[in-house]
Amino acid sequence: MQDKSILIVDDDVDILNAAKLLLKRHFKSVEIEKNPEKIPYLLNNFSFDIILLDMNFSRDVNTGNEGFYWLDFILDKNKKQKIILFTAFGDIEMAVRAIKNGAADFILKPWVNDKLLETLRSVFSKSENIEKLEEKSEIIGESDEIKVVLDLIKQVSATDANILILGENGTGKDLVAREIHKQSKRKEKTFVHADLGSVSENLFESELFGHVKGAFTDARDERIGRFQEADKGTIFLDEIGNVPLTLQNKLLFAIQNRNVVKVGSNKQIPFDARLICATNEAIYEKVNEKTFRQDLLFRINTIEINLPPLRERGSDILLLAEHFLGIYAKKYNRKIKRISVALQKKLMSYHWPGNVRELQHVIERAVIVTQSLQLAEEDFVIRKTSTAEPLIVDSYYLEDLEKQLIVKTLKKFNGNITDASKEMGISRQALYRRIEKFNL
Repeated sequence: MQDKSILIVDDDVDILNAAKLLLKRHFKSVEIEKNPEKIPYLLNNFSFDIILLDMNFSRDVNTGNEGFYWLDFILDKNKKQKIILFTAFGDIEMAVRAIKNGAADFILKPWVNDKLLETLRSVFSKSENIEKLEEKSEIIGESDEIKVVLDLIKQVSATDANILILGENGTGKDLVAREIHKQSKRKEKTFVHADLGSVSENLFESELFGHVKGAFTDARDERIGRFQEADKGTIFLDEIGNVPLTLQNKLLFAIQNRNVVKVGSNKQIPFDARLICATNEAIYEKVNEKTFRQDLLFRINTIEINLPPLRERGSDILLLAEHFLGIYAKKYNRKIKRISVALQKKLMSYHWPGNVRELQHVIERAVIVTQSLQLAEEDFVIRKTSTAEPLIVDSYYLEDLEKQLIVKTLKKFNGNITDASKEMGISRQALYRRIEKFNL
């Protein structure tokens, strides 16, 4: 770990000093911070190989809510950031929730020095192993529905045609985009994933097109945008259906003319990137409603790929479950070899509203909590919408209904953004935007 950097965030100065004293002999650099509100500044100005994050600061005593909030915030910035959460008030459910939400591990205070160092080393080792597994990720399935998709991927990959991938949340649009890149003539070049659903309107142009130094208050240095970053490679514009109408013309100009203009400049900069877009929105309905430009849709969907929901893929459910079992058994060093027959039937009968992503999270949780050498029914927590509590409608005004549903879902999951967004079938970023919209 001598070439690694670590950030430690805790409101207890004694904890910070003790951790720094221990870890400075094992890390290239150790940064400490007692105020979690400074996390955005630190992430914008520095990079860390790992972050050790307290779960409880001044506002809460032992709920862990603040830790989960900052965990979500950090992972929204960088989904590959390694984070260890630590607290003096831990239990198995909090540990499971932390790992499900993206934490690399979970430790209790006061720690034993050797155990802390072992956990840190293990996280780097696990990360390398899982990254190797994920690099080998492929589209798993033998159903007729997925074979159609695989055949189309093979056909379009050899071309530079613009691709639009349509499908429900969790169906694997990102994986399809990466597979197209992997099979294309640009495979040795960069693949850039731009999540448009998480980019605020005021940063949209800077994020995609770049900016010059001094273009706005925080523009201390010149920056290239995602299109330039993807030059000679592939750019994947995820959640393109969420781009506000006011910004769609700027996006269309860049795609159509194959050049960008940085914020604060008037110079056109050419780029050469293969364009792949994706959305879970009813994009044609948005065109009819005039909330998505028809000329932009024509430009991005030379070829359209429609991904089937998991519930329509038959025995692919079991193939995927076995695939994820192999990944997470290795990641968490568990010797689990199989899935019980009873559980297989349960997996096949469930309708999977969250699709492949939901199945992946369910398998991961089961691997963490099971005490057996096989996964069984009791290892799973699967929500059944047929028994869900009905929503009592107070108003039929669309915005009132949306606000009412968000409030009800947040209450159901005790304010947990990740679980609430999964239940609603939207991204965490999309839910954050709606919370801000309704001042919740």
